[in-house]
Amino acid sequence: MFAGRQEGSALNRRTDPRITRTIRAFERAIVELASERPVSQISVAELADRAGVTRATFYNRYGTPLDLLIQVLYADLDRGHRLEDERSQGGHSAVELLRMNTAVVGDHVERFRAVYSLSLGDPADSGVYEALVRHFNDYTLAFMARSDPSELRHANRHVIAQFMAHGFAGAVKAWLNDPSVTKEDMVDAAVACAPAWWVPS
Repeated sequence: MFAGRQEGSALNRRTDPRITRTIRAFERAIVELASERPVSQISVAELADRAGVTRATFYNRYGTPLDLLIQVLYADLDRGHRLEDERSQGGHSAVELLRMNTAVVGDHVERFRAVYSLSLGDPADSGVYEALVRHFNDYTLAFMARSDPSELRHANRHVIAQFMAHGFAGAVKAWLNDPSVTKEDMVDAAVACAPAWWVPS
């Protein structure tokens, strides 16, 4: 009986609207601040102040402002993962899926453009770039699992996924670093660089 009360209490804590409001306040605050200057220059004190909560409340949930920012970014990217899963059931070709899914990441980057632009120029904020790498790594592994290309039967797929992930993330970085490059240019370049086992002719 006591264990059941504990489980019920834990569930109530997870669904408590006050907790949800606190989380949302932290998420808004970190995106606002990280759009103004690199996240490595944001203190917990000012983050808590912007969110309207205490530092202790922050440390109850997060380690650093960077941890929180990456969590926000990856949650947004994860929505793209779910869209990819839906599209993979829709009869699209591999090249169509790659183009659509790369564009989804482009949309994500546009939503957080100020955050990415500031972080990519600051070596101390490499974790933000790594969120993109992680997304593309997971996407590549999922694609290989679905398609099971025969050319890769004896290759280390985790190494391949990292190779592809850094290439895709590098395309995003090139787009952000050059005002003359459009999102469509980035998507076209990423698709053009996909290997033959991904987009067979």
